[in-house]
Amino acid sequence: MSASSEERRKQLFEVANELKKKSLEKNHDFRVVITGKGGAGKTTLTAVLSHLFAQHKYNVLAVDEDPQQNLAFSLGFPIEKADQIVPVSKNLDYIEEKTGARPGEGWGVMLNLNPDVSDVVKRFGMKINSKINLLVIGSVIQAATGCLCPENALLDAIVGYIKLREGEVILMDTQAGVEHFGRALAEGFQNAVIVTEPSFNAVQVALHSAKLSQQLGIERIYLAVNKVRDDADREKVLRFIEGQNYFQSIHYLPFDEQVYKNEPDIGPLLEGSSPYISAVKGLFLELTSKDK
Repeated sequence: MSASSEERRKQLFEVANELKKKSLEKNHDFRVVITGKGGAGKTTLTAVLSHLFAQHKYNVLAVDEDPQQNLAFSLGFPIEKADQIVPVSKNLDYIEEKTGARPGEGWGVMLNLNPDVSDVVKRFGMKINSKINLLVIGSVIQAATGCLCPENALLDAIVGYIKLREGEVILMDTQAGVEHFGRALAEGFQNAVIVTEPSFNAVQVALHSAKLSQQLGIERIYLAVNKVRDDADREKVLRFIEGQNYFQSIHYLPFDEQVYKNEPDIGPLLEGSSPYISAVKGLFLELTSKDK
């Protein structure tokens, strides 16, 4: 092989490696936390976004941190197999294995606050399809912010680990408010989608979540207004958020009878003509436009 041919081969090899590296970085840096008032529709939205990313050849890790733990069913996991789903936060053996303390043992136990949880997805991830993996971590409902209980130590470590995974889009379905994970979210998630309904109470919860997200340093915050029936709903929401500058943009998701007809599974919506899906695609396109 001539010197010029060898040099060209090396250049092509370097270009291929650089393209591969950029492809990984694209997914590595793409993290979305989805939160809002209970019942606003964040789990349905998380499921739809998961499938849209998968359809566009992204590898997706969907993380269910919501106490209701319904994301699996929205993604198409059979309801009759519900008893097979045990959130990591309820897996007492795993918690003890990783933190050195079993929940409920009381004070005086040495607690590992930085456990190695690099095996959590391999051991507890649920394969929805070839592109979507689901991890149900659950939450510690009664724990106050800053609690040093084993469950919280484990969940903090899991969120910290998730941000280091490469080649995946991470979508985290969370309960309203993101206080529990603190700085872990700020360091690993650049996007927050706040889901609300066109009601005063729901919008107030959304504003609180948006403020917390901003304080944590999340760069881009989007408002998704679900179950919108008419222009009056849109105008009402705009009135409620007047003067607030948290949101990168607002996406209105129309009330769609098909969503409720097929719940919890969103699969049939993806196969038909759904105004709700069309609106979510607008949000998806904006999210991916930032992932360049």
